[in-house]
Amino acid sequence: MNPVSARRLVPLLAGVLLAGAAAADSFRCGNRLVTDGDSAAKVLALCGEPSEVTTTSILRRPVVWRYGRPWYASDDLVPVAVEFWTYNLGRQKLMRRLRLEDGLVVEIETLGHGYHDDP
Repeated sequence: MNPVSARRLVPLLAGVLLAGAAAADSFRCGNRLVTDGDSAAKVLALCGEPSEVTTTSILRRPVVWRYGRPWYASDDLVPVAVEFWTYNLGRQKLMRRLRLEDGLVVEIETLGHGYHDDP
């Protein structure tokens, strides 16, 4: 491979890798995109009701960020509402599970192929 071709190939490969990394924390509902940090209301508006919702609560120490680093303000534990929303997009597509903490998407997980609910 000549040096000119290599110089053109490196930015192309970098762009492909970055696009793949961005897609890991997002998923499409039709032509709309859900990403980390989106609110529960926004997800409902974009995707509709999930096929399954699991709710729990965890205890966590509150974190204050100072100078770009986490700093724990106290040893007190506060409850955090955690919900897992599962979207079944059909047999031909992969299901997605969203983890929401206090109403915000913090994780998007890809599951196996969806299923079709018979009425």
